Amino acid sequence: MAINFLQDLLDVFQLEDYPWLWEVFAVVLLTLIVSYFVRFLFSRLERQFKKTANKWDDAIFAAGRRPAFIMVWLMGASLVLDIIRAKSEAYIFTLIAPTREVLFIAILTWFLVRLVKRIEQQLIAGDSAESSVDEATVFALGKLLRTAVIITASLMMLQTLGFSISGVLAFGGVGGIAIGFAAKDLLANFFGGLMVYLDRPFIIGDWIRSPDRSIEGTVEDIGWRQTRIRTFDSRPLYVPNSTFAQITVENPSRMLNRRIYETIGLRYDDADKVGTIVEEVKAYLLANEDIDTDKTLMVNFNAFAASSLEFFIYTFTKTTNWVEYHKIKQQVLLEVLAIIAKHDADIAYPTTTLKVGPLQLEQQAALTASQSE
Repeated sequence: MAINFLQDLLDVFQLEDYPWLWEVFAVVLLTLIVSYFVRFLFSRLERQFKKTANKWDDAIFAAGRRPAFIMVWLMGASLVLDIIRAKSEAYIFTLIAPTREVLFIAILTWFLVRLVKRIEQQLIAGDSAESSVDEATVFALGKLLRTAVIITASLMMLQTLGFSISGVLAFGGVGGIAIGFAAKDLLANFFGGLMVYLDRPFIIGDWIRSPDRSIEGTVEDIGWRQTRIRTFDSRPLYVPNSTFAQITVENPSRMLNRRIYETIGLRYDDADKVGTIVEEVKAYLLANEDIDTDKTLMVNFNAFAASSLEFFIYTFTKTTNWVEYHKIKQQVLLEVLAIIAKHDADIAYPTTTLKVGPLQLEQQAALTASQSE
């Protein structure tokens, strides 16, 4: 019954009038076989790559899998269209060759862009912690490579479609001057971002601030036009990259230590105890495990102030963490208060002493008597 159905189907279509249909059928069948073989090959390769510690073959495999399948079917479809073109004189079939070349370039470009992206992800994911390459550099190189690939592919496509590359480049040279004047701020931001990527005054995750502008927060993203900073009150701050070429930027995230610098005033009544208190505070700091004794450590009597005898503490903590630093500083200041109290001394506060002589006392008494009369 199935044979009779196929025979009736062949009679309806009268395949002897379209002998090229057998060629189309053969090409489609061959494409299916090649597609299956490619799928089988990639499955085998995937199992092999998982056994290796090399991440680069994983990046190539992940980037090339889908473009490879599409390339197989594109080749099959182009062969089918070539067969039909040989039997037809329609104008539309003359576009097959340039369209095929453009699609081949597009698929190759897609593969290269995916490959650059996969390598970028591999560098950031695991191995970046063991290498000197930071995220900002990886992002910058990835963007540059992808941009170069896309521009090159676009020029190749234009050449394939019959456009003159020299004419396009000449137009770009003349038009580039006008565009440069019209978009000078955009170009300034672009080159500002490039300098940030190359000089690396800060990277994503750094806490930065500028004494020249009201800029302070954590860097979240470094783009080609602007940098996004998250302020400490959780507001996003968008700074044009050209700004960083004109201002001073501090990067507290890269500090090696945090400094404790405090001036403490004692009463003049405690003048005989100042030396002992200063020495005991210094001994405490030298014994404190949170203080970096390899850095400058000073505790000295410093000045005769108007209402106090002042000594200062100048030292550095081992930690750079903002929260931990304030805990250590609080502990140090509380211990200083305890040392002062232990010696029956006290912190000075602004006072004024008025000395009155005998003459002033007689005048004040006479004035009081006259007022009472």
